[in-house]
Amino acid sequence: MKDNNMEEEITRSMYSQTKMMLNNQKLVGIIDSKEEIDFQSAEKMIIKSLEHTIDKLHWVGHNVIYAALSLLAMKELQKWGDNQAIEGITNLILSFRKTIPGRSWIGFTTKEVKQLSINDEIESEFKNPKQLSKFILKELSQFNIIYRAESHHDLIGHLLTFSHAINIMYDLGHIDIFHRAIRPLLKLVYVLRASQYLMPNTEINLHSPIDRLPLIESKRAYVLPTENQFWLKDYSAFDWDFGHVFKFSYSYFDHIKRAPEYKDITLEKFRFVINT
Repeated sequence: MKDNNMEEEITRSMYSQTKMMLNNQKLVGIIDSKEEIDFQSAEKMIIKSLEHTIDKLHWVGHNVIYAALSLLAMKELQKWGDNQAIEGITNLILSFRKTIPGRSWIGFTTKEVKQLSINDEIESEFKNPKQLSKFILKELSQFNIIYRAESHHDLIGHLLTFSHAINIMYDLGHIDIFHRAIRPLLKLVYVLRASQYLMPNTEINLHSPIDRLPLIESKRAYVLPTENQFWLKDYSAFDWDFGHVFKFSYSYFDHIKRAPEYKDITLEKFRFVINT
């Protein structure tokens, strides 16, 4: 909300949806204020845990996503949680060790995704968040069709969010983490490129325990997260799309903030990613 200069009416609606989701998950008021850890100490603990998984793709980047968003929130608060609460986050990040890259793919098996090799020259092209945002938004602009499937719209959404998390790490001063995370991110890019030029009659090579053929094209979202009407819908019936209603929106508009010249060629594509 703060980063995108939202109107007060939209901010109130977003806050209301956020509070509803937290209440639904029984997450309100869990942490009390005793013995709160300062940001610098918590940051060291979280980065240390991330060191164990940063070099490989784990569950489409959630190890980095959880670490980055936790650090961003803690920096805003400066103090949050006791040692046990921070260890809960570090244990979550450590739990990604030896996990698969993801479970739903078009054109690849999970084993093939793990074995993908990344060109070192391409990896070294990214020096800062603006360059990465431009690259990711250009990838988003290339999709002919976006299917409503874990292997497609959801994967595209996590491409936005994973890369956003990597940029957050750079913003927080963790330049080494930024560079090391590029290689696993590029695996996601390479896999999604196989589905950028699909046509309605294209035979799809699907590998997923969740998705089923024929895949259904995602519907266009007629209102955007930057409009109040978007937040007036009751998203609780489907659990806010596992929080993606917030996450995908935040990440897309953060990329646009860094590379505004890509808004015109990507906004229409994003409507098919965010549709619920």
